Amino acid sequence: MKDFKGRTAVVTGAASGIGRGLADRFAAEGMNVVLADVEQAALDEAAKEMTAAGATVLAVRTDVSKLEDVQALAEKAYARFGAVHILCNNAGVGGGGGTWDSSQADWEWVLGVNLWGVINGVRTFVPKMLAGGDEGYIVNTASVAGLIAGAGGPSYTVSKFGVVGLSESMFYELQMAGGKIKVSVLCPALTNTRILEAGRNHPEGPVADPAEGTQERAMLDMIRGIFKTGMLPSETAEIVMAAIRNERFYILTHPEHNPLLQEKAEALVAGGPPPVLMPEA
Repeated sequence: MKDFKGRTAVVTGAASGIGRGLADRFAAEGMNVVLADVEQAALDEAAKEMTAAGATVLAVRTDVSKLEDVQALAEKAYARFGAVHILCNNAGVGGGGGTWDSSQADWEWVLGVNLWGVINGVRTFVPKMLAGGDEGYIVNTASVAGLIAGAGGPSYTVSKFGVVGLSESMFYELQMAGGKIKVSVLCPALTNTRILEAGRNHPEGPVADPAEGTQERAMLDMIRGIFKTGMLPSETAEIVMAAIRNERFYILTHPEHNPLLQEKAEALVAGGPPPVLMPEA
């Protein structure tokens, strides 16, 4: 896809982090941008800032885990702009405990946003985009943790592996559908976002940090410090933009992880064990 000016992009999780970086980048190309986020105050602020900078935006509060919310998002986007040319299924959360001691609610929340949010976006928007007949692009946000299992956070890992698999299947389905809509899967590594604070939007109410002075709090503070050194969302957005222009399917943001990916491939062929993605990665 090469022509962006005057076209329309929809970005979920657009009020902060990678989503906001993508929204700003598309606006810089002269695109209309539909901002979707579950956090109303942050969404309003993003829309205000982007409008003040000269962008044409539509802000729609959206819980991507709910199909009816995503359907309403599509209806409003098409009613306002007539078509959608780029869809970024980007909204994501992190949370939960271990594989067998996470609560049912935590599993359902993480999978609901990270995986079902992408499924809902694809099922809602792709038929409309195909029917429109224009060229278009889908970017599904997974993670490097969707390629290499992390040391912890199994619900997050499961959700991101699912997004990678969904995107790989879509690649061939879209080719069979005529090839005017392309797809990429974004697998970012360490990025300076607020994903460690995702519990603020937990459906059962905000999740409090562990108590000061505990080992759990010390670990969380350490990981937060690591995340602050991560890639800026604006840098990630530049990588995504280049991938859309060049139709690159796997969008990997951190080349330093390539040896680990090669190790994973070798372990797969040899029968394991799998390499592990450590928190500092």
